[in-house]
Amino acid sequence: MKNYTTLALLFLFTTVVIGQKLKVEEGNLKNLKGIKVYNVEFDYTDVQIPKFDNEEEFLKDKMTKREDKKAGDGERFKNSWFDDRPNRYHPKFIESFNKRFDDDVVKVQESEAEYTMKVHTTKMYAGYNVGIVRHNAEIDATITVFETGNESNILFSGSYKDAQGAGALGNDYDSGYRISECYAKLAKTFAKDLKKKAL
Repeated sequence: MKNYTTLALLFLFTTVVIGQKLKVEEGNLKNLKGIKVYNVEFDYTDVQIPKFDNEEEFLKDKMTKREDKKAGDGERFKNSWFDDRPNRYHPKFIESFNKRFDDDVVKVQESEAEYTMKVHTTKMYAGYNVGIVRHNAEIDATITVFETGNESNILFSGSYKDAQGAGALGNDYDSGYRISECYAKLAKTFAKDLKKKAL
């Protein structure tokens, strides 16, 4: 039994590590050497939701189920789904990224800078937690760095799959919280890769 548990934990750890591996799409992280400040922007264009054809179908399904239980809950869910982006995901990414660098050696901010870091979320899975069973939230994202005002001048572009988010000790019943932790994990991993190649 002990061996089975050890193997299961090893498999889980390996899966998470593989899911966090950077796939370079264009350019090179070394091109970012010397850049101290990035304007960061977030893009959710054509984000895919597992088990649904598109985000619109996902929202319709979730809103209908909530509206059937209590009037107004459907619209509240939709508002929360979009409000969580600027209110939770973006600050979480920025905070997690910036705290990896001492004395602001490198930092991201949502304001003007010579270079822009675009975080394009291509998949979003909210996960679930119903007490006795739960599943981490997950996102796929492509991070692209380009000259601000000249998006065709790409210095680097790379993608990550299955950046997972969860609360400590499984205390993550709120889907927005779980997803925000995905952005913290994504930022942490990218900052680590950046340190290796561009500092």
